[in-house]
Amino acid sequence: MKLKSFIIGAVMVLVAGLCIFGLTKMHSADSGGDPDDAPPPENVTPVVSVQTGTIKRMTLHRYVDGYGTVEPAPASAEEPGAGGPLAAPTAGVVARVAVVPGQEVKKGDVLVELNSSTATFAYAKAEVERQKKLLEQQNTSLKNLQDAEAQLASLQVVAPISGTVTRVSAREGAAVDANAVLAEVIDLSRLAVSAEIPASQANDLKTGEEVQILSEPPVSTSLSFVSPTVDRNDGTVLVRAAAPADGKLRPGQFVAVRIVTATETNSFAAPAESVITGEDGKSFVVLVKGDEGSQVPVTAGVRENGWVEISGEGLKEGDSIVTTGAYGFPEKAKVRNQNSPEGEPGSTHKEGTSTNSAKEK
Repeated sequence: MKLKSFIIGAVMVLVAGLCIFGLTKMHSADSGGDPDDAPPPENVTPVVSVQTGTIKRMTLHRYVDGYGTVEPAPASAEEPGAGGPLAAPTAGVVARVAVVPGQEVKKGDVLVELNSSTATFAYAKAEVERQKKLLEQQNTSLKNLQDAEAQLASLQVVAPISGTVTRVSAREGAAVDANAVLAEVIDLSRLAVSAEIPASQANDLKTGEEVQILSEPPVSTSLSFVSPTVDRNDGTVLVRAAAPADGKLRPGQFVAVRIVTATETNSFAAPAESVITGEDGKSFVVLVKGDEGSQVPVTAGVRENGWVEISGEGLKEGDSIVTTGAYGFPEKAKVRNQNSPEGEPGSTHKEGTSTNSAKEK
């Protein structure tokens, strides 16, 4: 019974197949011949929806980025260091604190007075005055006066420079150890930014190069020091730049820095997304003329703020190039432009307004 049902089903499938084949042949005959003899379709040029930008002449910069800390300027051949922590010259007890944070002081002003186990500040000061008078009367020696002055110096913390008291940690009546930090004085008009740059990026750094301190507001200065050695702990090179006196920077502030290592003026620049680099390392842009776009080989250079320096045969200022849609664009195709160039890097969606730090020429 099952075999009979199977045979009947197979016969029905065969009959249906023959019917379909017959109908197909009849349709082919009615249409005028074999479909294999029909002419191939004509080549159709693809149409790609894109957004475009323009090639501009700009000044672009090559730079090294890093982070640094605002510190007192170190000593130089012309000037002493701009200050820092001041420590107790000897162990003792704080007798008097003569300053408060924010106070302006002159070089030589006494900031903190100490009493030691051998003498008080008041006694040591009086002894210096006594020895001076005795020396004028030739009743003592210069060595006795110098010894009295040395004892007084060991019982006081003195401002080494003129500047601002930025910290006071001494408290009257408190016992302190030798070399304990009691105060800090900094000349706020002489600050520097110290940064650590990876050695791989520091090879071309030179003193005198422009440094942009990206604070609020940002300030510009120049590189004053590049360490000749590499820190073996983290593989970085210490660099330093003097901060402008009116830069409103504060000691201890953490800031981003940008060291400009090259400036390319009057260069052709294109939006970064318009420059496509293939697996072979070669780059191109899609140049738009009329309603057609075609790939143009270019050499890419300096990149800054969403712009790329380019050079290529036949390119000129104002040329329209594909931005969105450039990746995967065929060598040549029709384009359907979906925007105006105001979507370019740095645009604020108002004609002629740009926040890009690269300068147009």
